[in-house]
Amino acid sequence: MRLLLVEDDNHVAAALSAVLARHGFDVTHARSGEEALQALVPEGNGFGVVLLDLGLPDQDGYEVCGKIRKRTSTPVIMVTARSDVRSRIHGLNLGADDYVVKPYDTGELLARIHAVSRRTVQEEAPGGEDELRLGAVRIELPTRQVSVNGSVVQLTRKEFDLLALLAQRPGVVFRREQIISEVWRTSWEGTGRTLEVHVASLRAKLRMPALIETVRGVGYRLVAPAA
Repeated sequence: MRLLLVEDDNHVAAALSAVLARHGFDVTHARSGEEALQALVPEGNGFGVVLLDLGLPDQDGYEVCGKIRKRTSTPVIMVTARSDVRSRIHGLNLGADDYVVKPYDTGELLARIHAVSRRTVQEEAPGGEDELRLGAVRIELPTRQVSVNGSVVQLTRKEFDLLALLAQRPGVVFRREQIISEVWRTSWEGTGRTLEVHVASLRAKLRMPALIETVRGVGYRLVAPAA
């Protein structure tokens, strides 16, 4: 996924860009509001998410957010030290999709990026994203049915939820903590082995061991197979 990072502090931007790159993001760094607005022409310029710091040197971040929303529907996550409720409400009213307060946990930020990007995919996909196709793999969301080369594969509820989550963003690394939170609705502690078992089961049932790639020390990502 292409991500636009709007941050005037080069040291902060470099550190965050490195983290995001390790998680599969293609990061473009804009150091000012005007630079960010130019990067989003035309019509979002293919960016999946904008991380917008409010403390910019040339324009107020809120003003930049309003201008971005007039130009594109690309999701905007405001990143700021302003933690009061009034500031959050103001940002959301201007069209921000989420609001993260500094200092933040990197895992939480990544989870929020994935969350807003998934919502956008669901809103924009034809038919409300009723179906996902990944080469020979077909995932029908309303019926919760998965098939490979036309043959139905019987999955458990959690196996389906796990596959559907990864399939929404092929190539993007999902952290273990995020997967556990979204699929099992619980915390990571004590659930790690369960995730590993479900990944192994999916690989075996689909007969595609390379479909779900383990990113050591981070999590998993789905590698889209050839059609």
